[in-house]
Amino acid sequence: MRYSPPPLNHKEILMIKTCVHCDMDFNLHSRHKRQAGGRVNECADCVIELGTERTVKYLGLPAGDGKSAGISIVAFESQEDRTAYSKAWKAVTGFHKGKSCHLSGCQTTIGGRPMRHVAYNSGNANHKGKL
Repeated sequence: MRYSPPPLNHKEILMIKTCVHCDMDFNLHSRHKRQAGGRVNECADCVIELGTERTVKYLGLPAGDGKSAGISIVAFESQEDRTAYSKAWKAVTGFHKGKSCHLSGCQTTIGGRPMRHVAYNSGNANHKGKL
C-alpha cells in the first residue's frame, strides 16, 4: 500500500470536478459548495444562479418528556422557514435558558410556516423497567 501525504488543509480535502453548466473546475468539498448544495457535478455559483438546489431542509426537535425524551423530525420547503421555526421553537420552549425558561411575558408564534412531519421517535416512559 502506497503512502499518500495528508492534504494541505486537514479540514478540507480537495476533490476537483468540472461543472456541467459552465465548464469551470471547482472543489466539491469546499465550504461554498457545501453551503450552496446542488448536484455533485454543479459548481456552487451555478447552483445559486440557476436555483437547482432541491434538498429538503430537515429539523430535529426534542420532545422533552422526562428522562427518556422523544424526537420529532419535520421538513421545510426553504432554509428561511427552517431557521424561523427553529428560532421560534427555541424561544417558546426555553431551550438553553435554564430555570428562567418560561418567565417571558410574550410568546413567539410558531405556526404559519409550510412544513410536514417526517418522523417521531418517542421515548420509553418505562425507562427503569418498572410497570
